[in-house]
Amino acid sequence: MRSSLAPGIWFLRAFSRDSKYRAFILLITFLIYTCYHMSRKPISVVKSRLHHNCSEVIQPLNSTHSLNDTTWCNWAPFDKSNYKELLGAVDNAFLVAYAIGMFISGIFGERLPLRYYLTAGMLLSGLFTSLFGLGYFWNIHVLWYFVLVQIFNGLVQTTGWPAVVSCVGNWFGKGKRGLIMGIWNSHTSVGNILGSLLAGVWVDQQWGLSFVVPGVITAIMGIITFFFLIEYPEDVDCSPPQHHGNPEESQDHAEDPANGPSCNKENSLESAATCSKDSSAQPTAISFFGALRIPGVVEFSLCLLFAKLVSYTFLYWLPLYISNVVHFTAKEAGDLSTLFDVGGIIGGILAGLISDYINGRATTCCVMLILAAPMMFLYNHVGQRGIGISIVMLLICGALVNGPYALITTAVSADLGTHKSLKGNAKALSTVTAIIDGTGSIGAALGPLLAGLISPTGWNNVFYMLIAADILACLLLCRLVYKEILAWKSSLSKDRGYREM
Repeated sequence: MRSSLAPGIWFLRAFSRDSKYRAFILLITFLIYTCYHMSRKPISVVKSRLHHNCSEVIQPLNSTHSLNDTTWCNWAPFDKSNYKELLGAVDNAFLVAYAIGMFISGIFGERLPLRYYLTAGMLLSGLFTSLFGLGYFWNIHVLWYFVLVQIFNGLVQTTGWPAVVSCVGNWFGKGKRGLIMGIWNSHTSVGNILGSLLAGVWVDQQWGLSFVVPGVITAIMGIITFFFLIEYPEDVDCSPPQHHGNPEESQDHAEDPANGPSCNKENSLESAATCSKDSSAQPTAISFFGALRIPGVVEFSLCLLFAKLVSYTFLYWLPLYISNVVHFTAKEAGDLSTLFDVGGIIGGILAGLISDYINGRATTCCVMLILAAPMMFLYNHVGQRGIGISIVMLLICGALVNGPYALITTAVSADLGTHKSLKGNAKALSTVTAIIDGTGSIGAALGPLLAGLISPTGWNNVFYMLIAADILACLLLCRLVYKEILAWKSSLSKDRGYREM
C-alpha cells in the first residue's frame, strides 16, 4: 500500500511514473502534429511537376503533340502561362480556410474531449489530403476540384494545433517550457521534411501518390490517437503541473471555488464527489474577447502574422524558387528545400533554450527577426552560387525565420494560456493558442498569395516583401521587449540590494 512505503521511495516511484507519462505525451503529440505538417507539404514539391518545361522531357511514341510544344507534359489547368496565380489560389484556398477555421477551432477544442477532436481531425485530414492526390488517378483537370479539397482540408487541419498545445500545456508547467517546447516543436520541421521526402519519391512518376501516402499515414495516426492519447494527468492518477512558480499561489488557485476543488485522494468523500468530471464547479472556458485581454496576446498574435507570412512563403514556394533559379529537377529541389526545415529545428530549440535562460521570450524573438532580414537578402543574392553556400544559407535562414515562429506558437502560447491573471483557469489555453495561431495563419495565407502575384515580376521582389514583413514582426514586439528590459533592470537592482545587506 502507498502508506507503507517510505516517503523518499514513494516520491521516486511517483516521479518516475509521472516522467514516463509526460515523455509519452510529448512523443504522441509530436507524432500527431508531425503527421499534420507532413500532409501539408506535398503541394509545394508537386508544384514544379504540375508545370515545368516539357522540352526536356521525351515525348511518348504515340504522342500527338508538336515538338515545339513546351507544355504538353503539364497538368491542366496548370499548363497555362498564369500557372503561378492558379497555384497561389490553390495554396490560398487551404490557408484562408485554415485561418478562418482556427479562430473557431480553439472554442470547440475547450469544450470537446481532445482525444475525440484530434481523432476526427486526423481522419478527415487524411481523407482530404488523399482526395487531392486521387485527382491524378481520376484524371481531374478542373480547378474547382483542387480548390474545394484544399478548403475542406484547411478547415479540418485546424483541429490539430490548439488541441496538441492544450494537451501538452495540461501536462507541463512553466519551468523549462521554452526548451521542452522548442525541442517538441521540431515536429513542424520534421513533418515538412518527411512530407518533402515522401512526395519526392513519386513526384516525377505518379504524383498522386505524393498525397495519398501521407494522407493514409495521417489517418492511421488518428486511429492511434483515439486509443492512446491521455488528456489530463489526473486521468491516470499523475500529479498536475504547476503553471506558476509560487506553490502557495498555486495552492490558493487550486482551492479557489471558482476554479474547482483540489482533487486529492486524501480529501473527504464530500470533496471527492465534487471533483467528478461532471461537476458544475469545473473551470469555465474563457471567452474570445476575454482571451484578447490577457497581456501580450495581441502583440504576439500580430507579430506571428508577419513571422508566419515569411515562414509559409518559404514552405510553399521554396522548392519552386530553387527549381526556377538553379534549374534543379522537382525531386532535387524538394530534397534541397528540406534543409530550411532542418535549420528550423535548430532555431526552435535555440529560441526556447535562450528564452528560458534570459527569461525573455519577446527579446529572443526580436533579435532573431533582426538577424533574419539580412540573411534572407544574402540568400537571394549569393545563396545560389554554389551548393555549399546554398546549404549553409538555407540552414541559417531556416533557424532565424522559424525560431521566433516556433517560440510564439508553443512556449509563448502556453505561457499566455496559463497567465497568472487567469488565476489557475487552464481552460483558456486552447482559445489563446487558437487566437495566436489563427492570427498568424492570416499571414500564412497572405504570404503564398503575395508570392504568387509578385513572382512573375521577379524573385527579388518576393524577397523584398519577405524582408519587409520580417521587420514589421520585429517592430510589433518593441513594447514587450522594453518591458522585459525593465524587468531585468529591476531584478538586477534587487540582487544588488541583497548583496549590500
